[in-house]
Amino acid sequence: MTDTFHIICPACQAKNRIPTARRSAGPTCGACKAPLFPDAPFELDEARLNKHLRNDEVPLVVDFWAPWCGPCKMMGPMFADASRRMSPGVRFAKLDTEQHQSVGSRFQIRGIPLIILFDKGKEVARHAGAINADQIAGWVRQSLKG
Repeated sequence: MTDTFHIICPACQAKNRIPTARRSAGPTCGACKAPLFPDAPFELDEARLNKHLRNDEVPLVVDFWAPWCGPCKMMGPMFADASRRMSPGVRFAKLDTEQHQSVGSRFQIRGIPLIILFDKGKEVARHAGAINADQIAGWVRQSLKG
């Protein structure tokens, strides 16, 4: 096990190296001082997603959604609740597929809401359809075991 890990700041996109022992101590970005594990899911676009996938050493769950999607709107607060519960072990982000349509074809998204779990830049699992916070947390834990 390494003594440090790399993580991209969700606010300014700076790459940070954090001592593993400080992971639960509310680490902040060395550049902008924003929390590296925010209280709520953070917004991504395609470029930011790419940077996180290339550099993050913390599992990332991304909610692919659109503003016109009713089930997406219903799942939003539950996704945020799961984010609060699972931090700092896992980070949660959202990507608007309406604004970033090229991501939909890249990840072969056929329906939303869709959550994809990435670990060290690789897709580990995906789940289509709205689920509650307990189900999200259970799905993430189970997917990271394998």
